[in-house]
Amino acid sequence: MNHTPRIRTVVSCTLLVVTLAAGATACGSPDGHPLSTKPYDAGDQVSFNGPSKKEKADPDKPLEVTVKGDDGRITDVSAVDTGGRHLAGELSADGKRWRSTAPLAAGTGYTVRVATENGDGAPGVRTLSFGTSSPKKLLKVAFGPETGTYGVGQPITAELSAPITDKAARATVERALKVRSTPATTGSWYWVDDKKLHYRPKEYWPANATIEVRSNLAGIKVTNALYGAEAKALKLTTGDRIEAITDAADHSMTVLRNGEVINTIPVTTGKPGFSTRNGVKVVLAKEQFVRMRGESIGIAAGSSESYDLPVYWATRVTWSGEYVHAAPWSTGSQGSANVSHGCTGMSTGNAEWFFDTVREGDIVRVVGSEGEDMDPFGNGFGDWNLSWEKWQKGSALHEGAPDSPQTLQAARLRPHV
Repeated sequence: MNHTPRIRTVVSCTLLVVTLAAGATACGSPDGHPLSTKPYDAGDQVSFNGPSKKEKADPDKPLEVTVKGDDGRITDVSAVDTGGRHLAGELSADGKRWRSTAPLAAGTGYTVRVATENGDGAPGVRTLSFGTSSPKKLLKVAFGPETGTYGVGQPITAELSAPITDKAARATVERALKVRSTPATTGSWYWVDDKKLHYRPKEYWPANATIEVRSNLAGIKVTNALYGAEAKALKLTTGDRIEAITDAADHSMTVLRNGEVINTIPVTTGKPGFSTRNGVKVVLAKEQFVRMRGESIGIAAGSSESYDLPVYWATRVTWSGEYVHAAPWSTGSQGSANVSHGCTGMSTGNAEWFFDTVREGDIVRVVGSEGEDMDPFGNGFGDWNLSWEKWQKGSALHEGAPDSPQTLQAARLRPHV
């Protein structure tokens, strides 16, 4: 999706002034009509009262262009920075003054073109350039995941180097974070906390899509002391749409590729007291071998529920240790009973097939379990468990967005079987 609203921040009252005297007269033209002449060079009538070429302008000071005298008027002003961003401004009704209505970006250069006309209607033009000073404190943005190919459930993440709590400042940041996908999708950012945002479409990403993420925040004022920094752009692609739907009540997993069933696998999920979480999860990582111990999820060593097992073909779906993995010790229960400590277990052959079939970002959805629902944040990518309406409310650009960040639940970081 092309998520590209304009960026605006606060303007101070001090002015950078460019004074334009409109006393020049256009050269005569063959037919005598002033508008048929080449625009005169208004350089002698323009003075830039801001910094010299060796100095830098204060980005907190708005730009103002004025006409000196009664004869001429401004017809147009274009101010563009080195990044191609246009500086918004207003021209007075009498054409005597143009003033910026958005702040200058910091640490960049500007080219300003002023078009005028004199009392006879002859056009003039003046172009000038200047730079703005660099900010002392920068807000950095790091996008994730790393460049590569992912499943259609993979959210985009943005990590900020400093906390942003003010709603207006959050809106400034959010407007600057651009996401474009081909094919196009509708999507939105969600403020997970003061320093982290997630982006997802309304529906899953299209299969075999290209996703480009960039920041237009460089030089933009976020708070009184904080300006945006340059950020490394991100480009991702998606593969086929792979969905694994585990029915805990039926003890089976159905795997689909682009909507067509490609495998049905007998499984076992969490037994009472350790029930697998319901809801949509996203593949976080794949580990060919993991050693799983009961102590990692609070089970006392030597108790009746204690375990210490070598586990192969393990596909992680939560940070707290929920996997889809090989469980040869429970093949007698797979397809008929739930006997695990929360993971989805299957035969070694089926687990290896699943491991080879899925990639990070693919969808693993559990239904029919007596367990709790998957958290939206804090234990993996549970983003898809929020309705689109609720997701939009996590955006600073959406009316009714929350004033405080989402409260996260701490997640245990070790696996269980």
